[in-house]
Amino acid sequence: MSDDTARGEDEGLAAFRRELQAFARSACPPEIRAVVAAGRKVTKREYQRWQQILHDKGWGAPGWPQEVGGTGWDIRQRLVFEEVMAENDCPPLYHHGLGHIGPVIIRFGTAEQKARLLPRILDGSDWYCQGYSEPGAGSDLASLQTSARLDGEHYVINGQKIWTSHAHEANMIYMLVRTSRQAKKQEGISLVLVPMDTPGITVRPIRSIDGWPHLNEVFFDEVRVRADNLIGEPGKGWTCAKYLLERERLPPANVARLELVRRQVTRLVEEAARQAAGRRDFSGLLHKLLLCEADSKGARVLMAQATDDLIHQRPLGVQPSAIKLTCADVAQRLTTIALDAVGPDAAHRFLAEGGDGESAGVPEATWIQNYMFTRARTIAGGTSEVQRTVIANELFGTA
Repeated sequence: MSDDTARGEDEGLAAFRRELQAFARSACPPEIRAVVAAGRKVTKREYQRWQQILHDKGWGAPGWPQEVGGTGWDIRQRLVFEEVMAENDCPPLYHHGLGHIGPVIIRFGTAEQKARLLPRILDGSDWYCQGYSEPGAGSDLASLQTSARLDGEHYVINGQKIWTSHAHEANMIYMLVRTSRQAKKQEGISLVLVPMDTPGITVRPIRSIDGWPHLNEVFFDEVRVRADNLIGEPGKGWTCAKYLLERERLPPANVARLELVRRQVTRLVEEAARQAAGRRDFSGLLHKLLLCEADSKGARVLMAQATDDLIHQRPLGVQPSAIKLTCADVAQRLTTIALDAVGPDAAHRFLAEGGDGESAGVPEATWIQNYMFTRARTIAGGTSEVQRTVIANELFGTA
């Protein structure tokens, strides 16, 4: 039985998978695949180069409709695309533009906004970050205080955002701002796009425990942005935010990336066992890897069910929460296995070097950093506690 037959794919989808396989192996530069295969952090340099290659092929936006420059692929094709790219150590697509704000612009933007903004996401010209969380508005996002007042043809923004991933390298930010305090808090929020080089914006890095530069706080002091950069209706940004968050928790990439990490960690454990030459027993780690593989396949089944529901326009219910919860848990378990494989001495030397990702004396730093990075997986994008509450309320009803 072929792998495609075992997957239950018809010949059309199997042929599509083979086309993707051939493209991934020939088109993705070896130096980029090496970064992904080693579990190193993918930077803007790798993301943009790969995005340009995909764009030139016509595959720059697998999840977008053809009329706005996407592939027009259905959800099954998108899932196969993500799986094949992960299997071949190709970088994931940069989510903020293609997976987050792009679909919001497609759904809520004007014809002028679509024509002006979407092509620059497709070719990688615009690199977005997300301005949602604030010091007093994280899980309770509707409590945000960053304000935007209308002044002629501009909004004037004042406030602060925090935990803003990639703000130091982005040239655009999509952000939630409060444009009214008259209605209940969810109804006074708007979504606006702001160029990061606008006067009055200050970006300050936040040093995180993993040593990778990715988190920032962003300050806005009388920042003027064109009023036609507001997406959707004024005061209706909460609708856009919910639309984005539903898709953030249910992209096919989540499950595909999980399988990629599992394969990376498996290679790491096998290599560590080979080098140890019997001096350490790795059977316990291999057993844990098998359990992670089972849960990874379970996440894929959940994703397949959600995919079928999307195709047939059935309500998704708690499936996005269940998939997000599963992927975050397995990712943490996998990187814990990786940390056990490199051993406590490497972790001690990494910390002794100051936890710097460029520490030349700690070759195992990548997996120590991955371990620390994934600690946030059960917080970012909705905490695991919140996801469990959502699932419990659906199953048992609210008290």
